[in-house]
Amino acid sequence: MTAPRVPSTTMDALAGLHEGVAQRLGADDQRYTPLRRALVATLAAAGRPLTMPEILATNPAVPQSSAYRNVTALIDAGVVRRITGTDDHGRFELAESYSAHHHHLVCATCGKVDDIHASPRLERALAEASRAAADTQGYEVMEHRFDVVGLCPDCR
Repeated sequence: MTAPRVPSTTMDALAGLHEGVAQRLGADDQRYTPLRRALVATLAAAGRPLTMPEILATNPAVPQSSAYRNVTALIDAGVVRRITGTDDHGRFELAESYSAHHHHLVCATCGKVDDIHASPRLERALAEASRAAADTQGYEVMEHRFDVVGLCPDCR
């Protein structure tokens, strides 16, 4: 199975991504198979979290059971994370250690999830608010996630 086509300007970044994922999987005695490589490339190229039907549409030769099994292995290895929308579909994206820090816009009607990259000013405010909220409960903040729920252009 071959990975989706990627513009040449991002080939170096994709090569670095694949190298990092291969090392991470190798540390868990897992192989970085061509199928897993294709799944990682699909998620890297998407620019937003994808449902399993969207992943399968990009990789039509992949059996659904193999895709689920391999995405689960990538989740267990910390390469992929599952994002919950407002519908019944889980969505999948690369873990932040393999992508840029970002947040999500979630459609309350159809469940679509889009990435948003916050300004440094907003990131500082979110980090401070997270620390303040955690301190009142005795927690230590390790990371923060911020989802904005609304209506996507198609559902408006």
